Amino acid sequence: MEKVVVFQLANEQYAIPVEHVVSIEKMSHPTIIPGMPSYMLGVVRIRGELVPVLDTSQILYRHPYVETEETRFIVVHTDDVHVAFIVDDAKEIIDIPSQMMKQVNMLAYQQTPYFIGIANMPDRLITVIDPTILFDHLEGSSTIKEHIRNEKQNT
Repeated sequence: MEKVVVFQLANEQYAIPVEHVVSIEKMSHPTIIPGMPSYMLGVVRIRGELVPVLDTSQILYRHPYVETEETRFIVVHTDDVHVAFIVDDAKEIIDIPSQMMKQVNMLAYQQTPYFIGIANMPDRLITVIDPTILFDHLEGSSTIKEHIRNEKQNT
């Protein structure tokens, strides 16, 4: 049994294992940081912590997110930093029975090692993401980590 936070992105449902999730926050406008990768929209302060805001839609689909009333940040902890992924909607935490989890096919896996499984639920398919692997896999993630580390030292 795996407990996950389910979120909506475009017409797909994804999930992040609950042990990675720090919080789900309402959308707020990040402070822009020059020289960062295009998918990083800036930083926000959440509970005193400086958190990079990443456009999940741009990362997975190569087009920017569209903000609605339902837009949320899912704040996760990766190995080094907290990161906020922008999602279209995040509203449920569910248990996925182990027998409903399928491994991702190997060819696709090389392109997207952060997809750690697909939950074949009775009424929907949910792709499970490891946020640490996703963030580390992004081009420019080390630039973001370095920026956050420097900011921490300066505060």
